[in-house]
Amino acid sequence: MATIIDGRNSAAELNATTARRVAQLKKKGIVPGIAVILVGDDPASVIYTRNKDRKAKKLGIRSILKRFPADARQAEVLATIQEFNNDDRINAILVQSPLPSQLDETTLVQAIDPAKDVDGFHPVNVGKLYGNEEGNYPIPCTPRGIMTMLSKYQVPIAGSNAVIIGRSNLVGKPMLSLLTNANATVTMLNHLTPNPQYYTQNADLLIVGVGQPNFIHAADVKKGATVIDVGINRNSSGHLVGDVDFEDVQKVAAKITPVPGGVGPMTIASLMEQTVDLAEWSE
Repeated sequence: MATIIDGRNSAAELNATTARRVAQLKKKGIVPGIAVILVGDDPASVIYTRNKDRKAKKLGIRSILKRFPADARQAEVLATIQEFNNDDRINAILVQSPLPSQLDETTLVQAIDPAKDVDGFHPVNVGKLYGNEEGNYPIPCTPRGIMTMLSKYQVPIAGSNAVIIGRSNLVGKPMLSLLTNANATVTMLNHLTPNPQYYTQNADLLIVGVGQPNFIHAADVKKGATVIDVGINRNSSGHLVGDVDFEDVQKVAAKITPVPGGVGPMTIASLMEQTVDLAEWSE
C-alpha cells in the first residue's frame, strides 16, 4: 500500500513556521497584511475566503476582506485594487475567482502590483517563473504547496518522468514550469491527447487536475509512482472525492495524496507563507 502524503500534517508544520516568521517581523514593527477581494455570493468562494481570513488572523497576519455585490462594476473593483496597491499595510492582494461575467479577470489581475500578487498570476510573475529567473517573486499557491510536499516526502524530481493531466493557469501550466526548472522530463496531457494511458503508465510522478471524479484508476498508473490528486469533486453520494480513484490507485502507487486532506490544506498554508514572503521582500 502507498504512503499517504498528508496535506493536513504538512500544512500544520508550514503554518507553525509561518507563525514564527510573523512573530519575528512583528518584533521589527512589521505586520504582514493580505487583502482579499470577493465579488458576489458564490458559496464555495464565500467559504474559501472566510477560511483564508480566519487562518491569516490565527497566524497573526493582518487580513482585510473587501466584498462587492454580484453586480459590481469593473471600475469599482479596479479602484479598490489601486487603493490596496498604495497601502503600505498590505503586502498581498488576491482577487477571488470565479468572477461575475461583467468583470474581466485578466484586467483585474494585471492591475495588481506584481510585488503584491500573492497568487502569482500577474504576467510579470508568470514570465519570471517560465523563464526560471533568479530572485524573489510569488508563484501560484497550489503548485507551491505541491512542491513543498514533494520535498517533505523526498520524492525525486530531477531526472524523473513527470506527467501532468490538465493545463490550467492555476495548476497545470505553473507545475510544468516548476518541474521543468527542477530538471524533470515533463509531459502535459489534455482532453485531445491520444492514448493518455501510454504516458500515465510511464510516469514516475503523476499530477492530476481535470475535475472529473475517479478519472484515474490503478490500471493507468505505473507501479511505484507518486500520484498527486488536485481534483475536488462531489460524487453521486455527495461525498468529496478527487480525480483519482484513491482506494484503487493506492494499491500500486508508492506515494499518494488523499482527497480531502491532501493538496487543499497546503494551498491555503502556502498562501499564508507567501504573504509573509512578500512582507519580508518589501523590507
